[in-house]
Amino acid sequence: MASPYRLALIAHDEKKDDMVAFAREHADFLASCDIVATGTTGQRVLDACPDLKITRLKSGPLGGDQQIGALIAEGRIDGVIFFVDPLTPMPHDVDVKALMRLAIVYDIPLALNHATAEIMLNENGGQPSQTRDAR
Repeated sequence: MASPYRLALIAHDEKKDDMVAFAREHADFLASCDIVATGTTGQRVLDACPDLKITRLKSGPLGGDQQIGALIAEGRIDGVIFFVDPLTPMPHDVDVKALMRLAIVYDIPLALNHATAEIMLNENGGQPSQTRDAR
């Protein structure tokens, strides 16, 4: 039996409603995943989809992005959905860039908007790719 897909969810403030809508739309699939999320994003998704099991970390500006980066480096994340707001300056932009860098270094799928998140979830007949060996 395959282990659950380990997915991280992050959304900038102006994209949290989009993440909630995405989670509602894909709640059946997400229910089969081990999900970690930054604090506020995780709470918003849980409020909308209370049947999901989500481990909430700190909020992004308080270290949540770095916590997810550490999980990537430890091989404990299979994919990241990060709804980025490109029009609002982020005081913790350095942390965001570090998280993106780690996803690239460790070859972790990183969806930065709804369109790429759809591709991630719909690949292989509705299941995200799990072609990487367990780390």
